[in-house]
Amino acid sequence: MTAYPRFRSVVLDTTHARALAEFYRELLGWTYVEGGEPPPPGDPDPQGEDWLVLLTDAGTRVAFQQVPDLAPATWPEGPVPQQLHLDLSVPDVAALDAHHARALDLGAVLLRDEADDPEEPIRIYADPSGHPFCLFVVG
Repeated sequence: MTAYPRFRSVVLDTTHARALAEFYRELLGWTYVEGGEPPPPGDPDPQGEDWLVLLTDAGTRVAFQQVPDLAPATWPEGPVPQQLHLDLSVPDVAALDAHHARALDLGAVLLRDEADDPEEPIRIYADPSGHPFCLFVVG
């Protein structure tokens, strides 16, 4: 039997690879693969204008690919579907509220707020490149 392909990474297109990688690095505590770290201030950043990879705490790779143009998703309504989104869970509503403030401070835009839903408290955001992501409580 032929071996299955191995999952390598999720890739998000963006017009600002370094900025979007930094958004997720700061929001989630992920780390760059070796050699992908930002250069010292004032130095050129050729990787930040092309392709960057972060490692999650579980070792999954999330990559950021520079593209010349990107139409942000207009989900849940409008002509541009979300196509992909990230689900991020927290243990309780207090953590949801704390991460909500951090997400907004880092540049996320709140799209839907259902934090008071007794079944599944959730907030849905767009990241700085317009990709939707969800923060929700999983107890």
